[in-house]
Amino acid sequence: MKKFLSIYLILLSTNMIAQNSPIPERYQRLPFGSIKPSGWLKAQMENDLAGFVGNLDRLVPDLINDPIYGSGRLQKHSKAKDLGNLKEGDAAGDEQYKWWNSETQSNWWDGYIRNALLLNDQQAIDKVKVYINQILATQDEDGYLGIYDTDLRYKFSSENGELWSKATLYRGLLAYYEYTNDTTVWNALIRAIDNVMLNYPIYQSQPFDAGKEFSGGVAHGLTFTDVLDRMYHLTGDRKYLDYAAFLYMNYSDNFSWEKDAQLQNILDPNFKFQSHGAHTYEHMRPLIVAAYTTGNPELQKAVEIYRQRVKNCTTMTGGAIGDEWIGGRWADATSTGYEYCSLHELMDSYALLFQKGGDSHIPDAIENIFYNAAQGSRNPEHSCIAYLKTDNSYEMMGSKNGEIEPGRNQTRYKYSAAHQDVAACCVPNAGRITPYFLQSSWLKEGESTLIAAVLGPNVLQTSIQNTQLKIDVITEYPYQNHFVFKMESEGPISFQLKIRKPEWVKSVSTKEKYNTEDGFLVFERAFSKNDQIELDFDAEVIVTEDINQEKYFSYGAMVFARPIEATEHKGRIYAAGFEDLTYSPLDSNRYEFIQNHNARYHKGKIKLNLRNKSTQKIEKLELIPLGKTILRQTSF
Repeated sequence: MKKFLSIYLILLSTNMIAQNSPIPERYQRLPFGSIKPSGWLKAQMENDLAGFVGNLDRLVPDLINDPIYGSGRLQKHSKAKDLGNLKEGDAAGDEQYKWWNSETQSNWWDGYIRNALLLNDQQAIDKVKVYINQILATQDEDGYLGIYDTDLRYKFSSENGELWSKATLYRGLLAYYEYTNDTTVWNALIRAIDNVMLNYPIYQSQPFDAGKEFSGGVAHGLTFTDVLDRMYHLTGDRKYLDYAAFLYMNYSDNFSWEKDAQLQNILDPNFKFQSHGAHTYEHMRPLIVAAYTTGNPELQKAVEIYRQRVKNCTTMTGGAIGDEWIGGRWADATSTGYEYCSLHELMDSYALLFQKGGDSHIPDAIENIFYNAAQGSRNPEHSCIAYLKTDNSYEMMGSKNGEIEPGRNQTRYKYSAAHQDVAACCVPNAGRITPYFLQSSWLKEGESTLIAAVLGPNVLQTSIQNTQLKIDVITEYPYQNHFVFKMESEGPISFQLKIRKPEWVKSVSTKEKYNTEDGFLVFERAFSKNDQIELDFDAEVIVTEDINQEKYFSYGAMVFARPIEATEHKGRIYAAGFEDLTYSPLDSNRYEFIQNHNARYHKGKIKLNLRNKSTQKIEKLELIPLGKTILRQTSF
């Protein structure tokens, strides 16, 4: 306690807390459910719900059905659970396995809830309602809603999942409440969060004092700020933001292996990211919340430093190092892999940063992650995802492009609907990423401005000046760059519509009059009851260079790659149609960039000339969107 009080006094003296005003947020997030999928994105979500997203409870029932929040709550003498994984390469020993099922099942339910509601799948919704009733029935009279029995809860000085199990659970409950306005769920959340704040009193407790051993669950718990930030937006009560700032400062004050987002390390110009990728990228959100809550210049500076460090760790497809420790490295198309969890967490952090700050470059990064690295980590032919993936994916036989790791049987570089041999964490996050991506599509600015920030096929339903408005974004984006914003309202309405102009756009074609402002096309006029805006973004093939001077080819929002033919191998079978899949290449050719590549886009492909490294001959090749590949060469 003395240590924390001393750092608190230092923060006060440096104006970390006092004498600064909160920074006004640029945009307002819309309630979950306001934005629904359409077109190809809806079809993909439907396939996912019928596939890996909707069936994980059937594929790994012991993990999903573990009553860890109820009758199976953890006690002092609880044993570590057999999760069916190999446990190779894990830093924490058995202690972390006690809470793992809370993460697996709550992140999975979060994604399942959101997919079910956004797709209006009645069978899935009925299943969600049963789950909601069951989980609320585990809440104690004092409001506690979590995974520990009375002999353990809030009494930790080592590894635990107290806040992490709550963060993963409450995010799903919040989505359900926002969609349904179910007051029973809302009241349960109010009581549960108050219980946390009572038992970890602000500036009088040490929730992140976990000793000197690895404590990944404790570090994950910092994302409880996700819940607090959303509670502020729903209630307007700043106690939630103040508590979020307290959590970030307490995390910075205590020892952690997951140290990349600790303030003193961010402000150290010689520090390089070291930690587990998923932690590093999710911890960007608590830092952002603390910076905007306190208004402190040092925290604002830290956000910008952090952004640059993340950029150094990110490939041109949006894949940030997560294989699984960053280890001071910078991104490389072949030698650094990215975890699906890391993709989701970084995308969500960017969405928060854009909502609060409004930098129009950030949605380009969001789209890059989702349309390239994330789509490129899905199997285009089966319902499964890669736990780890590289931009240049020359084989998927378990290891990173055939790399041998002494003393370790690496299995993460494969496709699976569960990945139980490693950890069933990436598949749940693959179920979350599309609903969260949709959530970032639209925002509000004030009372009469709508922001089309992240582009794609969707349907927005909201109100402007107390008038109900529906906007159907009809597009095949990113596969095509034509858009129709079809509007239906209760009557004529005047408002401002801002549509983001992506960085790659060469020119805009539309019959509408518009202005440009901070990276947006601004349309402001009186719209009739049935109206529309139609436009095209004109693109060209762009060659970009990464920090290693390797070249990437893109057209519009998509990065393109040379597909490598492969032989598919089936491994463990979880259920009919759900197997572990590995791929060995049928082609060992590698190609290099030439100045006279003559790249041109034609009917969904980039045709170009490249030099075969083996023969040194120039060959005519075709590149396809990264998201349609399994094995590939992406950089040249």
